Amino acid sequence: MKKAIVLALGMLFSVGALASAEHYVRRDGDHVQHLKITKQKGDTNVLIDVDFDPSSIEKDKPCSIEIAGEAKVVSENELVLKKQAQGEAHYCELKIHLSGDEAQIEESQDCARYFSGGLCRFGSEGKPLMRVK
Repeated sequence: MKKAIVLALGMLFSVGALASAEHYVRRDGDHVQHLKITKQKGDTNVLIDVDFDPSSIEKDKPCSIEIAGEAKVVSENELVLKKQAQGEAHYCELKIHLSGDEAQIEESQDCARYFSGGLCRFGSEGKPLMRVK
């Protein structure tokens, strides 16, 4: 019985040791952008969410969008996430550039057209997201 418990705990900790997650955040006025990169067992998954909640004097509508999936590792400092729009032949391609404690995201044209709409954008518009420590 003790061996089974020790084996189960060992497996639990070994899986946890192989997994890592990095978080990056950018706040620009009423826009908040969050990037999460998870690496586990050789797979790299990315989650990007953007929220916009305009102040009471602004006439824009609030929005909240998210995109997630397995990313292709192009190089040590570049990831690419490509998602197909449901029922469409269009793709949203996000290029994530990592540099030290910063990340920048470039989005393809189809991201705005078929995934986000409105004011929310996945791209960081040349501004860095800062790593959360």
